[in-house]
Amino acid sequence: MGLTAGHRLGPYEVVAPLGAGGMGEVYRARDARLDRTVAVKILPPELAVDERYRQRFEREARAASALSHPHIAHVYDVGEQDGTHFIAMEYIWGKDLLQIHQRFRRLSQRMPCAMAAFIASKVCLGLD
Repeated sequence: MGLTAGHRLGPYEVVAPLGAGGMGEVYRARDARLDRTVAVKILPPELAVDERYRQRFEREARAASALSHPHIAHVYDVGEQDGTHFIAMEYIWGKDLLQIHQRFRRLSQRMPCAMAAFIASKVCLGLD
């Protein structure tokens, strides 16, 4: 992951990496203006050179910021600093679905149906 602890993007100071996927890298950061923990997603430099990816990243920020639901992270800010495009959003503590899945695989167990149904119902509420 590209950013290190202490790196600043506007008022956001990177604390630690959280994860990476196809369209970005996500970091836990501190919002110095409002004294709160946030998640900051950046568009990797190799994608930021392509206008199509920058536009797609900005569309993602606009679409997510138009939503308000307890099962969807709130978008606080979008910006660019020194060529790094970022989205600042609500930081939600916990395990992601991949971590939960891997835990059950390590234990050679299946996820209990009740747990899978509970998770699926929360996902569906957010999608609705």
